[in-house]
Amino acid sequence: MLFCYASLRMEASMIDWSRVAQLRDEIGAEDFAEVAELFLLEVEDTLFRLDGAADNPEEMRELMHFLKGSALNLGFSDLSTVCSQGEANSAGIDVATLKDLYARSRRFFEAGYAKRFAA
Repeated sequence: MLFCYASLRMEASMIDWSRVAQLRDEIGAEDFAEVAELFLLEVEDTLFRLDGAADNPEEMRELMHFLKGSALNLGFSDLSTVCSQGEANSAGIDVATLKDLYARSRRFFEAGYAKRFAA
């Protein structure tokens, strides 16, 4: 079973805020919300698909690779790290723990974004 070290870390380290700020600067503050929403929808769809890939290591690796890249892009650093571990060891993925980490990361991202980038 994949060890989820991220659940032991402080929430403050879940999000790479410098990456979030960089992406926001690159695409513009006006378009950032749309990009973030698309990311969240794609990640949630992929997390849903993990349940059906439990018996298919290759599909699981591909899904974990996608999640890793998406998480890195939007600064979900802990999620990306766990997905990288899962990509390397697709047989040891604890999907429930991964989904929980995503949910906690999303809540922390949404709360932190509003505070950090308030107009």
